[in-house]
Amino acid sequence: MYGWRGRIGLIVPSSNTTMEMELHSALPEGVSLHTSRMPLRNVNEEELVKMSALAVESARLLRDANVDIILYGCTSGSFIGGKDFEKELEGKIEDAVNIPVVTTSTAVIESLKILDARDILVITPYTDEINLREKDFLEVNDFEVLDIRGLGIEENTKIGRLEPYEAYRLAKATFIDEADAIFISCTNFRTFEIIEMLEDDLGIPVVTSNQASLWLTLRELDIMEKIPGLGRLFTEF
Repeated sequence: MYGWRGRIGLIVPSSNTTMEMELHSALPEGVSLHTSRMPLRNVNEEELVKMSALAVESARLLRDANVDIILYGCTSGSFIGGKDFEKELEGKIEDAVNIPVVTTSTAVIESLKILDARDILVITPYTDEINLREKDFLEVNDFEVLDIRGLGIEENTKIGRLEPYEAYRLAKATFIDEADAIFISCTNFRTFEIIEMLEDDLGIPVVTSNQASLWLTLRELDIMEKIPGLGRLFTEF
């Protein structure tokens, strides 16, 4: 049986072409991934809010697969409503399907906390409008955003075509010694190949949306496996 150790139900935007591939590449033996999608083409406030309204419908489809946990796999889609929006979203889905739920934003917060990172740098593919919302969200959750830099992309399929080296180079260009960690945001931004390289080069932890999402989801399933190549988060915690 696929998923004898745990079945993850993943909800992603319809235009996301990265998250499933990255998670599949790192899943421990015995863990399966089952996906449902919500309509979204452009990463802007209007479409993100509309998309979140369809989360429960997508979760009900995953319930039919007897998943053990549901991951709402969209960073901007789980912080766009401000402080506590991700917790409210988790609660709404859990009430509807009676399955534990985590969002990417919750995973990022928990990852940064366990790494004892307070002063952070944020790298995104987003527009300035979405970056401002993300900065506000992180700061109301008690992080100090020293700098946030984006690539100004709104069309989500364009984000999915970005190469990992683009995240690597932007992170290095943004780095300052005062930072406790770097957070690379967006589940459609490919990063798995460069997490460990960035940590080696800069000497601080790197958190990415997909890495944090996978880490918290597995830990909620009581799967404590160390996964090489995905940074300190997966080797130390």
